[in-house]
Amino acid sequence: MSSSISTCCNLQRRIAVCGIIAVVLTLAMSACGMGGSSPGGLEYVNTSIENGCPLYWETDSAGVVNIYLVYDQERSSPNRANGHWHFQLQASKAADLTIVLHNFDNVWNGKMGSPINDRTICFVSEDGKRWQVLATEKIEGNRLRVRAQMRRESLYLARLEPYRVSDLERLKQEIRGHRLVEISHIGHTVEGRELEMIRIGQADAPGRVLLRARAHPWESGGNWVVQGLIRRLLRDDEDSRRYLARYCVYVMPMANKDGVVRGWTRFNMLGKDLNRNWDEPADPCLAPENFALESWLQAMAAKGKRPHLMIDLHNDDGGKLHVSRPGIDLDEYLQRMEALEGLLRKWTWFTEGSTGSNYRNPGTIGEGLLERYGMIACVLELNANWIAGLKDYPCGKNWELFGEQLCEVFFHYFESNH
Repeated sequence: MSSSISTCCNLQRRIAVCGIIAVVLTLAMSACGMGGSSPGGLEYVNTSIENGCPLYWETDSAGVVNIYLVYDQERSSPNRANGHWHFQLQASKAADLTIVLHNFDNVWNGKMGSPINDRTICFVSEDGKRWQVLATEKIEGNRLRVRAQMRRESLYLARLEPYRVSDLERLKQEIRGHRLVEISHIGHTVEGRELEMIRIGQADAPGRVLLRARAHPWESGGNWVVQGLIRRLLRDDEDSRRYLARYCVYVMPMANKDGVVRGWTRFNMLGKDLNRNWDEPADPCLAPENFALESWLQAMAAKGKRPHLMIDLHNDDGGKLHVSRPGIDLDEYLQRMEALEGLLRKWTWFTEGSTGSNYRNPGTIGEGLLERYGMIACVLELNANWIAGLKDYPCGKNWELFGEQLCEVFFHYFESNH
């Protein structure tokens, strides 16, 4: 046991050192791109902001700012991912900037892919707090072009409206001490950041729901959803009392905190995808984030308090409810998923539907918890480009609304399902 722990600690120290080296190299490459006054008016691309993404950049002779995103990669495989960008432009006031983002040739499950298409959007903000959508253009070479006018001397660009660790800390401070809230420490990330489980409602409520957000660092939508849900359940009105008389909600709000801090796209700091390998016990060293959740689930089961429903919140460009079908008896599970989809359509802005009858994605948390523990579990993707049910772009406000609406979904889900 001591040898295993020592090996784990050594790996963690090595990844911390590698992270420092990566930051130094990124800053050095960014510095090389400065070269004095830019013909387009750009002074600097700042990635020292919270949740800033790794990149290097240069400005060409025409003043175009070329941003080269840095891949994060999966352990023991060629899989790599770029889908997140978040940085601050520092430039002359009133400058018209053309930004071209590079390095979107991803590998997903061993197949070539790309996280961008003709519908991909970008968010901009002058203060890092109030965000609005900015149009993008996919251009030759699987690149993304963005045009921005500087009304001030700085401008933030991000793939989605950011939700950072500091935002989670503010939410925890807001709800801490409430009589219906319990915040429990359940483990640590690779780099030692605390992982929490937040319970809203009474532990002896008839129904129990588990939500996990942010297994993949770029997918901020899930954080906005759980924030909207938590605030709605704590509103202390007739509806919130009705909800919490029927169920309580457990939330693991930010599974991949290290990746969020470092601006990564998909993997944890030791190259593990936290939505894979759920078909086997979690590795406490390589995937301590999953080990923490699995240990919590086992402790809940030992107390007879295992969640009745588990939803893992993600972002993609489809927005479907992912219903995976392993080779086991699925009758009850499929009935529950059909009921859940119907309730989502009725009580929320969700319209995208579910995956087809032959869909499987082995190792995902939905399939893994179903197969190993018999849990009713699924992955719910949130469309990162467009909300068809609202005819609007996704943003923090619209995703918080979805979280509020989920409260009614769960109320009706537990009318006949326990």
